[in-house]
Amino acid sequence: MKIAGNAETISSRERFLEAIVQSAIDYAIISMDLDGLVTSWNEGAVNILGWTAEDMIGKPATVFFTQEDREKGIPQKEMTAALNRGRGSDERWHLRADGTMFWASGEMMALRAPDDKTIGFIKILRDRTGERERAERERLLMHELAHRMKNTLSVVQAIVTQSLRNAVSLDDATDKLQLRIAAYAKAHEILLQKDWVSATLADVVAAAGMNIGLDGSSRIRAGGPDVRLGPQAALSFAMVFHELLTNASKYGALSNEEGHVEITWDIERRDGIETLVACWREIDGPRIESSEPHRKGFGSRLIVSSLQAFGEASVSYRQEGFVLLAELPLAKIQLQSDLSAIEQLTR
Repeated sequence: MKIAGNAETISSRERFLEAIVQSAIDYAIISMDLDGLVTSWNEGAVNILGWTAEDMIGKPATVFFTQEDREKGIPQKEMTAALNRGRGSDERWHLRADGTMFWASGEMMALRAPDDKTIGFIKILRDRTGERERAERERLLMHELAHRMKNTLSVVQAIVTQSLRNAVSLDDATDKLQLRIAAYAKAHEILLQKDWVSATLADVVAAAGMNIGLDGSSRIRAGGPDVRLGPQAALSFAMVFHELLTNASKYGALSNEEGHVEITWDIERRDGIETLVACWREIDGPRIESSEPHRKGFGSRLIVSSLQAFGEASVSYRQEGFVLLAELPLAKIQLQSDLSAIEQLTR
């Protein structure tokens, strides 16, 4: 930047430039001498940095650099870049007068006289903290989205692999795949409605019934206190209830005209720990002749493994009906790792 003209012209131009500089309240415009001492400090600098012109005139401009940057000699490097290349970039954290930090975006340029002699520097910067924070949030969002997509595809892959492996025919595999993936997708839909934070156990139960056409059926009697599940627990419970309802519809209490299912849950203290105690009980269904099936398919293994990832779970093949009992610490079902029981089954 050069200054030129006769004394009268310069005086008029200086007043004009001063008015422009002071009006630029969204920009900190600071001039310095060759030693880096402040020679002018506009209203934008007051707004952004917090110090007044009276505070800063004659003081080193290094005051608003962080201690780390001062130790690295960043202010001097900016001035050197301005001298050698015409400008020095300023994209870093700076300090305000109150000690808070903000992300600065700007440049330092050499200030030159008509004879091209360098007489100082001018620094122009803006507070870009908001833009940086938005960019960081977007980066984290994309990372989280990629993470969820990877996990989702891994689970779908596991469902496909195990469904095909345990199917008795291609049609059987197709039917099971469609319903299992639909159940998994429905659980995702519930979580997305709650910003992927949690889902209630009641909502997961209702969604499972809806998935196989039993929504609102009086043959499914569910009840218990409001219990919120973390994302991983919600997805696991969705698959568990899907398998339980499917099995009950084919072989259990929902396969005849008289049977029904009772799903109850409560919060109890077990060894001083708040624990979800949940029970699935099939009533008035076909009599079970064997206390244990000779072969357990993917669905049966999924039911137990999914719940055991969070606590204790056991099944009973009683003559009067199938029973599942689970005791799961609340802390585990409300915040759990990303590794699902479905993925564990494929390992």
